[in-house]
Amino acid sequence: MIYLTRLNGEKIILNTDLIEFMEKTPDTVVTLTTGKKFVVREPVNEIVDNINWLKRKQFSTLKD
Repeated sequence: MIYLTRLNGEKIILNTDLIEFMEKTPDTVVTLTTGKKFVVREPVNEIVDNINWLKRKQFSTLKD
């Protein structure tokens, strides 16, 4: 899960596994697999970086 900020300043926690796609229109719109959309302050590239960091952290703790 990652933290994002809505345009009104409200913080939300989003399950990254539910993200279907993101758009920059000029605000960032995150669309979930459920069809729900969130408009957030963070740019798309920052969200992608956060998701990549999270996934690396999760998988680096796995043992063979």
